[in-house]
Amino acid sequence: MQLRALRASRPQRAGGRLCCARLSRSLAAFVVVAAVFSAPSRTAVLPEDELDYEYNQYEGGGQHVVSKTWLIRKKVGDSVDLSYTHLTDVVSGASIDVQLSASPYTEQRTQDSVSAQYLHGKSTYSLSYSHSYEPDYTSNSAVFAISEDMFGDLTTVTMSFRRTWNDVFKMLKLANGDKIHDPSFGKKNMDERSYAVGLTQILTRNSILSLNLEVITDEGWISNPYREVAYLDPTSGKGFSLEPEVDPNTRTSNAIGGDYKYYLPWHAALDAQYRFFHDTWGITANTGQIGYTQPWRKWTFDGSVRYYTQTGANFYSNVFQYANQQNFMSRNRELSNYNSISAGVGATYQFTIPYASRWIPKSTFNLRFDHLTIDYKDFTNATLVNPAAGIGITNAPLYTFNANIWQVFVSLWF
Repeated sequence: MQLRALRASRPQRAGGRLCCARLSRSLAAFVVVAAVFSAPSRTAVLPEDELDYEYNQYEGGGQHVVSKTWLIRKKVGDSVDLSYTHLTDVVSGASIDVQLSASPYTEQRTQDSVSAQYLHGKSTYSLSYSHSYEPDYTSNSAVFAISEDMFGDLTTVTMSFRRTWNDVFKMLKLANGDKIHDPSFGKKNMDERSYAVGLTQILTRNSILSLNLEVITDEGWISNPYREVAYLDPTSGKGFSLEPEVDPNTRTSNAIGGDYKYYLPWHAALDAQYRFFHDTWGITANTGQIGYTQPWRKWTFDGSVRYYTQTGANFYSNVFQYANQQNFMSRNRELSNYNSISAGVGATYQFTIPYASRWIPKSTFNLRFDHLTIDYKDFTNATLVNPAAGIGITNAPLYTFNANIWQVFVSLWF
């Protein structure tokens, strides 16, 4: 794909099988690629015709993810741009916060997306639809956006609205190994709405500033049917027992972020980003990132470092004092207090295909590697509990998460 920033969303509800779709997206959010700035266009233009193939691999936290994406983009005349994307994810393993109650698994998600852009003068209208399927989670999402260039194309204002409809199931494994939807769980619904506005301003010939505000509302089943909370139980051999988590059925999130890009005299670029997040569950998060991009002949190299910190949800606890202690209870590590840091490097090589330059004038090969570390401040590794050795759930080692993320993709412009 073209080099493009994958923006970080809010803290994810990662966990068991249910999170197969959301896992790869939340991890991809750590892989942010800085762009080299060229002279700004004086008029709005549509993207070039393009054919992409992307391969992503993630390893960490007891899970392995392989993701493949195909994209084709084609202009129709000078005013319309159409694109189609097909994605597959294969997730295996089980994350740490569901290993107490769920066994390792292998599951595949597929997603198909179509989008269209219409250019009219200084305005660009965008509409997209995507459908995602995995055995226990289906999602349909529609996005509408308007972008307007103004003040001599020095300012761009963008507004967007996203609506997502999700159906959640719980898989039940039969004695013969087959899996079916658990009839006692049935089907749960979760709807999401997102409202966003962005402003991009060319400050000087060498610098650009972007500001973005987003409000997200969730309603419906937001819990994970596989995750359970822990509570102290002196009658249990491990000193604790488990019961299903219960999250509120509504959530409103607000995020504001800024991105400053500066083009250096030696044809390089610096990028600095900051994002503030807060939601009605009591989570407050801050994200900072710096990046550097350096072209060299047919190569473009880039690197970035990202730091993230958040407070825990007001209904989260590593272990509760007793069963049904409160109305809402969660041991989701992504709702706990933690810090993370990621560092990544990437390279892009531009080449031409022999005997095909007439039809494919430009091609790129892209490779990127990111390493992610998360330190949880109040989430212990309950799989290490050993009462005989004096290790309980309250004094077990705090969990540290490490992951490696690889991205490889090829782009052809025609």
